[in-house]
Amino acid sequence: MKTFNVSRLSRRGFVRSASVGSVILAQSLASSVVAQQEKITSAQSPFKLKFAPHVRHFAASAGPNILDQIRYAHELGFTAWEDNGMPKREIKEQKAIGKLLQSLDMEMGVFVAYGEFRHPTLSGNRFDFFSKSRDPKGVRELLVKKMQDATEIAKRCGARWCTVVPGTQDPSLLSEYQTHNAVENLKYMAEVCEKTGLVMVLEPLNYINHPNCFLQRISHAYQICKMVDSPSCKILDDLYHQQITEGNLINNMISAWDEIAYIQLGDVPGRKQPGTGEINYKKVLDWIYNKGYRGILGMEHGIDAKGVEGEKRLIEAYRKIDLSA
Repeated sequence: MKTFNVSRLSRRGFVRSASVGSVILAQSLASSVVAQQEKITSAQSPFKLKFAPHVRHFAASAGPNILDQIRYAHELGFTAWEDNGMPKREIKEQKAIGKLLQSLDMEMGVFVAYGEFRHPTLSGNRFDFFSKSRDPKGVRELLVKKMQDATEIAKRCGARWCTVVPGTQDPSLLSEYQTHNAVENLKYMAEVCEKTGLVMVLEPLNYINHPNCFLQRISHAYQICKMVDSPSCKILDDLYHQQITEGNLINNMISAWDEIAYIQLGDVPGRKQPGTGEINYKKVLDWIYNKGYRGILGMEHGIDAKGVEGEKRLIEAYRKIDLSA
């Protein structure tokens, strides 16, 4: 009896201890699961700022298909997308991209509607840098056709902005005449865009990567936009280019703010993700947000490492500079 009682008491104590241990273990596991879920949620929570990745930014993780890349970017918390090469895509694919972005509540950023890097088309009304022949009518017909195409592309993919790079300087004309030519050509282009509300954004480029480009400075783009005087002709301020050409990023934005409609990012030197160069993007983006900008911030740059590891570093870089990070 005594042995039996001891055994029974031990059994009762064991059961009681096991029950308590099970509760503690369950609570511990539950806490671990909650912590893990919170970690995952935090890692994939939407960015507060509208950062827009580019094609191939997540190709290593999501594969080569652009629709898969967009879905992956959405899972990571990105709420916008950019695709400079949209005009080269098939109509069916443009529509598919637009439909997917709409379903994910993501915003479509810029695509390049017209980009000339070798000839003085807008500034000199010339199709060929090495020819003295000018063809104002032919140039305008080309530019109008480009913008008509752009408005249709924008409808398919849901874009509200498109990039315009005006071409090179014309060494056979004084700068004032070049600016006049560019303004007159842009008025024709803007007239097409105004019909649908599409906004073409003029992108000043730096003279190192793009020697002899006509439009280099924010101040020049500002002057041109004021002369065109259209809601469909504004500035794309790519901070990578402007850090090289001018620096003084915030002061230049202050001076041209009413004509800036779109902003792109990239660090200097190297044109990689923020944090790899000299620009204090945390300070700059805080200023932009406090100024009232709620638009897209295009990630038009490369990554400083290849593969999945590089993509992780890209995401980490943008988490660090996001609002209130």
